[in-house]
Amino acid sequence: MIEILATLSAGAAAGLRLAIPLLIIGLLQGSNLWSQIPVLSRISPYILIFVLTSWSLFEIFASKQLRGQRILQLVELFLSPIVGAIMGLAVASATELPSWLIALVGGLLALVLQLVQLGWFYRLRGLPLWAVFLQDSLCIVLVIFAVDAPQQGGLIALILLWFAVRSAAQWYHWYWENRKNRE
Repeated sequence: MIEILATLSAGAAAGLRLAIPLLIIGLLQGSNLWSQIPVLSRISPYILIFVLTSWSLFEIFASKQLRGQRILQLVELFLSPIVGAIMGLAVASATELPSWLIALVGGLLALVLQLVQLGWFYRLRGLPLWAVFLQDSLCIVLVIFAVDAPQQGGLIALILLWFAVRSAAQWYHWYWENRKNRE
């Protein structure tokens, strides 16, 4: 059960940002860097550090402007399930559960949270600055909790999933109310 909670926490972090959680996971492993992480273990650590640091800086600074948010939404929508799967496998490597199940849980949660962000982005016509800072902070907290305190990280991830379900229900009602008003 602990591995599933860690996977949920890591998948939620990947649903908020892409490079920041991968960079933190690699740095938390010490001198091994990404040697135990599937897919990333085949890439040179120096290249990974350069690419992930560059993309992390882009995520941090571009997310503060509307045009940057649009670019990030497009890229993160397609890559978040992949990063969520990699993150899930990275934090739950010593488990008896099949690796495809861990990858599926992490990837799907990342995709769901990314879709919710996309919905709020278009509904609000851009995310407010306080929400962007909350995303960045929550992403870092979720990665650290996935490694050190999976119960708390999994609980936060489940709360975010509950928020996603509530948002979808709210959008559904909002859509039908607007449709009735137009007719």
